Amino acid sequence: MEEKLKIFFCEDDENLGMLLREYLQAKGFITDLFLDGEAGSRAFNLGTYDICILDVMMPKKDGFTLALEIRAINPEIPIIFLTAKTMKEDILEGFKIGGDDYITKPFSMEEMLLRIEAILRRVKGKKLKDIPFYRLGQFIFDTQKQTLTLGKKITKLTTKESELLKLLCSHANEILERNYALKTIWVDDNYFNARSMDVYITKLRKLLKEDPDIEIINIHGKGYKLITLSGEETRE
Repeated sequence: MEEKLKIFFCEDDENLGMLLREYLQAKGFITDLFLDGEAGSRAFNLGTYDICILDVMMPKKDGFTLALEIRAINPEIPIIFLTAKTMKEDILEGFKIGGDDYITKPFSMEEMLLRIEAILRRVKGKKLKDIPFYRLGQFIFDTQKQTLTLGKKITKLTTKESELLKLLCSHANEILERNYALKTIWVDDNYFNARSMDVYITKLRKLLKEDPDIEIINIHGKGYKLITLSGEETRE
C-alpha cells in the first residue's frame, strides 16, 4: 500500500482552510491545517511533510517569513504561496524566497489539486534520478553498492553511513542543515537520533581522513559541511 503524502497547510481564513483541507483529504492527502504563521512555525519543526501551502497574509507571522524558516530547516520541500494579492512585486518576492508556485484567490480546488500534483511529480522525478557515483578527492563513493574506494582499498558502508554521505555529497561545499539531515534520514529529529547522527559523522570523518583534501566540518548552530579541494563534487 502506497504511503499517503502529507501537506503542511497554513491559512488564516478558517472556513477556506477547513474546506480545502477536507477536499485534499478526500483526494488522498494527509493535510495538517494551521491558522496563523506562529502556529505553523512551531508545528513544522515537529512533523515531516511533502509539500507546503502557505497563505501570504497571516496574523502573527506572514507566509514569506514562515517560508524562510521552513527553507532553513528543509531547503528542498516544495512551497505554494496562496494569496489575494496580485501585485507583481509580491509574486516576485515569493519566487525569490524559493516558492515553487503562486496561486491567487479566488481559485478552484481542482486547480489547486492539479498544481500540487504537478509539483510533486516533478519532485519525485528528481528524487528518482539517483547519482550512482561521487568522486571525492581520491575516493570513489558508489551510492548503489554503498562502498567507498581509495585505490585498491574498498570499505563497505552501512545503509545509514551511505545515506548520510550521499546527503553530504549532494550539498558538497554547502551547509547541510542538521534538522534537514535528521528528518531526511531518521524522519524524526529527536535527541537520540541526533546523537546517532553525530556517531555516524565521526565514523565518516575517520574513513575520509586518509585524503587530507576531504573534510567534514561542523557549522556551529547549523549543521555540517563536506569540504572538497576542487570546490565541488564530481559526479560520474
